[in-house]
Amino acid sequence: MEKTPAIALKNITKVFGKIVANKNVSLTVYNHEILSILGENGSGKTTLMNMISGIYHPDEGQIFIGGKEASIQSPRDAYRYKIGMIHQHFKLVDVFGATENIILGIEDGRYDPKTAQRTIMATCEKYGFEIDFSKKIYQMSVSEKQTVEIVKALYRGADILILDEPTAVLTPQEIQKLFAVLRRMRDDGKAIIIITHKLNEVMEISDRVSVLRKGEYVGTINTAEANESILTEMMVGQKVSLNIERTDPKNIEKRLVLTNVSVNSNDGRPILKNVNFTAYAGEILGIAGISGSGQKELLESIAGLQQLRSGSIIYFNPKTGREEDLRDKTPLQIKNLGVRLSFVPEDRLGMGLVGSMSIIDNMMLRSYREGKSVFVRRKEPHDLADRIIDELQVVTPDAQTPVRRLSGGNVQKVLVGREIAASPTVLMVAYPVRGLDINSSYLIYNLLTKQKESGVAVIFVGEDLDVLTELCDRILVISGGVVTGIVDGRSATKEELGLLMTKAKHTEEEGTK
Repeated sequence: MEKTPAIALKNITKVFGKIVANKNVSLTVYNHEILSILGENGSGKTTLMNMISGIYHPDEGQIFIGGKEASIQSPRDAYRYKIGMIHQHFKLVDVFGATENIILGIEDGRYDPKTAQRTIMATCEKYGFEIDFSKKIYQMSVSEKQTVEIVKALYRGADILILDEPTAVLTPQEIQKLFAVLRRMRDDGKAIIIITHKLNEVMEISDRVSVLRKGEYVGTINTAEANESILTEMMVGQKVSLNIERTDPKNIEKRLVLTNVSVNSNDGRPILKNVNFTAYAGEILGIAGISGSGQKELLESIAGLQQLRSGSIIYFNPKTGREEDLRDKTPLQIKNLGVRLSFVPEDRLGMGLVGSMSIIDNMMLRSYREGKSVFVRRKEPHDLADRIIDELQVVTPDAQTPVRRLSGGNVQKVLVGREIAASPTVLMVAYPVRGLDINSSYLIYNLLTKQKESGVAVIFVGEDLDVLTELCDRILVISGGVVTGIVDGRSATKEELGLLMTKAKHTEEEGTK
């Protein structure tokens, strides 16, 4: 099978203020191949792909499509060159169905959903996609939404597809279905580029791997000639241990007990249904589930950000020995009870940090109420910001930098570091390594283990089932707002977790037949 260059980058450079995102990057992607792009946070992976897809424009360098120089000034130009990018956060209209989203924005003078749907169905049949055309986007799972995004790109003629973290919130079964589709697309002549941090998936799906480090191109290697250690060393520049050192729980005691916790959405729809579990000090309790299964609402309920319809949340205070019912308490009321609870939410630039504020000021958000005078003290937050930047290797010009100017992974480091520094008795983290490179991810895993060893009750919502089984002492699985099982992290398998993650959904579907 002859491979010809689909896209070639020559000396691409992109600068944002003082930050050089990409510097003289040159690489080639061929048709009939799947190329993975690897690199640490801030290495310039997404910036590089955003220039190919027309979101950014290079300050220097050239882009060649099919051997001819291309000028890509906008996403519309990218589609003209048959380039489609599937972003990690989907660009879909929730109240529309699949067909409307796929044809939305196409200017050919016609609006014929029935004809379009026939063409879409032919594409689905060709590559093995499954789309339920009766559903609106808001009714779809993450996997279904991703399918719509990919089919949208193909419908618009894309021969070069870029996928940013495509497996981030998929079950093992959904990942295998996606990989099967990507292989069919590759065999059909498409050039596919994947940005990911999951090295085991890189080894499974890609033909070649290109590595960036600090904005510069390090090299490309055939996947068949690589392994996880080689790829990690290329990314980091030195050998890195890829082991999570899980220790056995010691001196465990009850810290949180949830009994029959149920939560409704604003429109009255049940989100959590009779959730029961106990979180112990000195252990990491993992929570696994397909995105949107109620993980977010569960943590928000404990943190006082979500009102319960029924049930109770009891906190066992290690200082007073008292049992505190957290139901219907605000975050401030919970804090005033002496509950030392830290929450790293899924939405890091919404509920977690303020994007327009500096790293220092975001440290102050955690401590400004503790001041003993009307004057705000900045030395302690400044020292904390500097310590987090140093210990977590945050890529930033200085602590005065607004967090919105940091890459997603570096924003995550700032948030996790701030919450751990609060010395909590309960630490809840939702996807704490999402968007982090392999080196930073293992740094966070080891920090969570140290918190466990110091007697903190850690609740870890994760999406990587390999990590959940390596890091967590117990794993609670939630599906459709229902707890479908609690398993031992040391003996659980990915397949077992994947089945539990879809158990409630399958039960509901069988009940409607």
